[in-house]
Amino acid sequence: MDDIKRDLTKAEEQVMQILWKLGKGFVHDLLVHFPEPKPAYNTVSTIVRILERKGFVSHKAIGKSHRYYPLISKTEYARYTMKQLLHGYFSNSYKQLVSFFSDETDLTLKEMEEIRHLIEQQIDKKKDQ
Repeated sequence: MDDIKRDLTKAEEQVMQILWKLGKGFVHDLLVHFPEPKPAYNTVSTIVRILERKGFVSHKAIGKSHRYYPLISKTEYARYTMKQLLHGYFSNSYKQLVSFFSDETDLTLKEMEEIRHLIEQQIDKKKDQ
């Protein structure tokens, strides 16, 4: 995860989401998973090559085509993104982050209880260590 040095643009992240879902694929495989209106083949091909230069993606040459696959997992990027969010908006405070979401979102009582249950489970795990 410390290898991640750059954020993804929205278009790059959209391609990565598809690659994470598929595991690997040719550009035409990726295109199938885009919503309408689908981007041009060349656009997706360019984005994939940019992702490759950034170190997010690699490829295996198969004939004249390239089958692309992610080098960074979705979990790794999610962890990186959350750290960036926490640092940039919440002064590295999980308490501020949780307070923001509980105050600023329309969480239902059931969702809040489920979150509390998850936190209680994590507290119990920490106590057992």
